[in-house]
Amino acid sequence: MNRPQPPIARKAPHRIEQLGRVRVDDYAWMRDENWQEVLRDPRALRDDIREHLEAENAYREALMAGTADLQAQLFAEMKGRIKEDDASVPSPDGPWDYYVRYEIGAEHPIHARRPRRRSDGEEILLDEEALAKGKAFFQVGAASHSPDHTLFAWAADEQGSEYFTIRVKDLATGEEIGQPVVSAYGDFVFSPDSQWLFWIWRDENARPSKVFRRPSRGGEDVLVYTEPDEGMFLGLGVASDDSCILIHVGNQETTEVLLIPAAEPTAAPAVTEPRREGVKYSLDHWTDRWVIRSNADGAVDFKLSVSDAAIPARATWRDWIAHRPGHYVTGFLAYAGHIVRAERVDALDRLVVTARDGTEHVVAFDEEAYALNLEGGHEYATTTARFVYQSPTTPRRTFDYDLATRQRTLRKTQEIPSGHDPDRYVARRLLATAPDGQQIPITVLMLKGTALDGSAPLLLYGYGSYGMAMEPSFSIRSLSLVDRGWIWATAHIRGGSDKGWGWFLDGRKEKKPNTFTDFIACAEHLADAGYGMRGRIAAYGGSAGGMLMGAVANLRPDLWGAVIAAVPFVDVLNTMSDASLPLTPPEWPEWGDPLHDAAAYDLIAGYSPYDRIAPQAYPPILATGGLSDPRVTYWEPAKWVAKLREHTTGGAPILLKINMEAGHGGASGRFDFLKEIALDYAFAIWAMEGSWKG
Repeated sequence: MNRPQPPIARKAPHRIEQLGRVRVDDYAWMRDENWQEVLRDPRALRDDIREHLEAENAYREALMAGTADLQAQLFAEMKGRIKEDDASVPSPDGPWDYYVRYEIGAEHPIHARRPRRRSDGEEILLDEEALAKGKAFFQVGAASHSPDHTLFAWAADEQGSEYFTIRVKDLATGEEIGQPVVSAYGDFVFSPDSQWLFWIWRDENARPSKVFRRPSRGGEDVLVYTEPDEGMFLGLGVASDDSCILIHVGNQETTEVLLIPAAEPTAAPAVTEPRREGVKYSLDHWTDRWVIRSNADGAVDFKLSVSDAAIPARATWRDWIAHRPGHYVTGFLAYAGHIVRAERVDALDRLVVTARDGTEHVVAFDEEAYALNLEGGHEYATTTARFVYQSPTTPRRTFDYDLATRQRTLRKTQEIPSGHDPDRYVARRLLATAPDGQQIPITVLMLKGTALDGSAPLLLYGYGSYGMAMEPSFSIRSLSLVDRGWIWATAHIRGGSDKGWGWFLDGRKEKKPNTFTDFIACAEHLADAGYGMRGRIAAYGGSAGGMLMGAVANLRPDLWGAVIAAVPFVDVLNTMSDASLPLTPPEWPEWGDPLHDAAAYDLIAGYSPYDRIAPQAYPPILATGGLSDPRVTYWEPAKWVAKLREHTTGGAPILLKINMEAGHGGASGRFDFLKEIALDYAFAIWAMEGSWKG
């Protein structure tokens, strides 16, 4: 039987001169000049690019044909751990309990409500499954009822491009009202009086750039705010006590909040504290004062301040909860009588409840590794907060917590229909030493009794960007590998905020290489401790974590038995040099600006995975992407795979999967998405077993 042969991408050298530096990109032709139109309509993709991507998909399918049964088995296992007719714990608001639920076999949920504290009288607000029928992709980005309970609005993306359409339904008649909002960001709010809908426009380069207001029952759109800086993101919110509508402006290092009084929803927005580079803040109104979370005055891990001013400019802030290094204040929720703040200390979460009289108490758990997250509700004048607790061995448990009496009420435990025995597993927290001496936490999940002699296949997962922490949560997916004797490890590397905001700052811009060397140090430590063996470690990451995969594949190809890079940000230098792309100007604070800063150019060129490919034996690699992805464009993994295949000196397969009907998040359905994960896992098993050599 003839072995399938990979597509050979044509080379068309494209010379780029920038800041006195020259590079040549042989595969620049894969970037469709008409990419904006492709985002909105994938049928617009240039024929030669489509043919190449389809050839790549066909090659991967042919080479991995022997894993079809394994993929089906993995999918069935993961699906079997999902309660198909699951429902959320109802969230009370006035006379109603609001919730989402799934029907058996459904890919998408139903949004519903029923009279408060009753189990009957359900009213369906939105049936996503019905709306998704016949569509290759359908995803609701936001959905919400109006404060007066008469309207329901939702933002839907039918392409994966993250251009949303917002629709509003009259709950009395069940009919849609007004014209749909098109070219919207997936974020909107009703004004507290329910009379207005505020929404964000996404421009031709897929950036959020304007805020509009329209009557919630239909009418003309009125421009509320235009953001002049194309490097800023926009968001919308409402103060917890319903006193203001909030417009959030910001990027990775600078923020600004504008206020519109709820009593005057048509008033022009007022800036609270003007943006200052490097100062991040968020705020909420707590009945008679503002509470502000900020990194002002060197509060690297953030502090809380209060202000009595109508417009809380920084000059009016008074320190309330002082900054404590290593106690990272990740956020807070305001209730009429309490503030609940979330903190992260040594990569573990805890909640701190502060009453109006200043008394405090802590909510925490005793497991070695766990995740603890606040869930916001609809009601302000309540003493009930909700949080979710989980760990690598313990399914999600949802608690209602009485902030006054400190009583915990278990409302729901995640049900695993196929069965789950936490006692079969063990979760551990390890520490690896980075080249500069920093201690890098690692969370490990494995079957009890697994021999630590290097014989178990090891998967090491990492991300390490944007200050996002990799929380030690429960996963129905990873169990499919762990149950096969694999060890699953998560590296809490710099660039994330696992050990505080300083942990993030120590893994960005000129310190970005720390992210890569931390990950390698974790792999080395695990191998030395017997959790795996060099050359038999599967490295796994997505998006910016996919960039990590590309970097470590270049730096230490000998460590990996497989590399899975999902929607990988690997063409960093070219992307950060293309100011037309949706995320480029907003991302310059994260990576640097190689268009105008020679030092940033040289730094990025020194680690950009696509640019650092060299003649060496690469391990088996699977890269995935989405044709309508506005975050990591399809051509990044496509170019990366073509160049890797050209330069590798070994015989390991370099494979590509482009989802021709999805964007950054992959398939939109809850089960269809699992099929993509099953492919990733099957590739890891196939590659680590050396099945591709046959």
